[in-house]
Amino acid sequence: MRKPYPVAVAGDGPYIIDKEGKRYLDAASGAGVSSLGYSDAAVSAAIARQAKELAYVYNAYFTTEPAEQLAQALVEMTPKGLDWVFFGSGGSESMDGALKMALQFHIDNGQPSRRTFISRRQSYHGCALGGLAVSGNVIRRMLFEDVLMQVEFVSPCYAYREMESQETADQYVARLAQELEDTILRLGPHTVAAFIAEPVVGATNGAVPALPGYFKAIKAVLDRYGILFIADEILTGSGRTGTYLSIEQDEVTPDLVTLAKGLGAGYQPISAILVSDRVFNVIADRRGYFIHGHTYNASATPCAAALAVITQIRERDLLARVQQQGMKLRGALQDRLSQHPHVGDIRGRGLLIGLELVRERESKQTFDAQAMVWAQVQQQAMARGLICYPMGGTADGMNGDHILLAPPFIIDDVHIAEIVDTLAVSIDAAVANAAA
Repeated sequence: MRKPYPVAVAGDGPYIIDKEGKRYLDAASGAGVSSLGYSDAAVSAAIARQAKELAYVYNAYFTTEPAEQLAQALVEMTPKGLDWVFFGSGGSESMDGALKMALQFHIDNGQPSRRTFISRRQSYHGCALGGLAVSGNVIRRMLFEDVLMQVEFVSPCYAYREMESQETADQYVARLAQELEDTILRLGPHTVAAFIAEPVVGATNGAVPALPGYFKAIKAVLDRYGILFIADEILTGSGRTGTYLSIEQDEVTPDLVTLAKGLGAGYQPISAILVSDRVFNVIADRRGYFIHGHTYNASATPCAAALAVITQIRERDLLARVQQQGMKLRGALQDRLSQHPHVGDIRGRGLLIGLELVRERESKQTFDAQAMVWAQVQQQAMARGLICYPMGGTADGMNGDHILLAPPFIIDDVHIAEIVDTLAVSIDAAVANAAA
């Protein structure tokens, strides 16, 4: 709270410029938000046009063309069956809305006893009380445990640390699916409302993608017991991993999906819940309305901005670019750091990449948590004009360090080289300081 911050005054592509004229290459897109960088003229123009014509109306009285067009675009960009959209203003808001929608679905479906949520350790789903309750982020939960609703937690799909040495990938996936089923049976299937997961775990765990077949196995268990699947795509969605929804690459379709961050690409605050026909039809046919709402739901100007972002993604074929540049960035990191004595794992999907830092590679021993190596990497990188997104608690909630990279979709090969070179030097400097 007493830390001085540089004052940002301008943006230029993937760079932020402070009032002293220093340029920072943002390899984190803020918090995985600014997917088009900081100076997209087409999006800015769309915002200006909408603000001049009609900035805002209350969604209880009117819909608007930008809201309807954006909803249609999202339906077209996402898997069949996710045919309805409920807009919000931020990821935490939409996650809490999704939890309420899951509960209302079961109540309206004649199963009011389904009130329990199952989530995963080492996860993050928002800072409002509902999203925080279903988050497995120890550090962010710890002050508020006494007021959070009770949630059951199962193991994440975290092969680097939690797959046993004698297990195959298929056996590990089967073990995790069995753990989920055992948990459901212990609780009583009639009491469980939904399972929540990030397709690629973000800031808490450092860009950990599920192993192939994991979500298919999980979805099969959920379907067996009539439990909803909520996919948290607040960070991973909107093209960040090379498909509009990351879960597409896992070949399953959730019942509810939350989107934010890259949906508006930082140009306006906006989020969304994508709703399956199954959920929508029960609520629409039984009660007729969703008992939920915020003042800025489906606000015209943010919807116009997000529609312009999707237009840019489509017209510039940016999903393919994310796949291409993601492979290049990950390859460059592997070439430079895969044998680094303090880089234990390099992983991710598309332009969401994590590097797990360790004191010793072979044993995967973590640094002392008090050293806060992750924070030192951030400081060293900022001093050199690079923004990254490190966090602590990677391994078990309290110990471990990682660096998250989520650069804008528009980065070119020169930017990739700058990211890798600066990050490598920053890691060395941070480790040296920790050892001093």
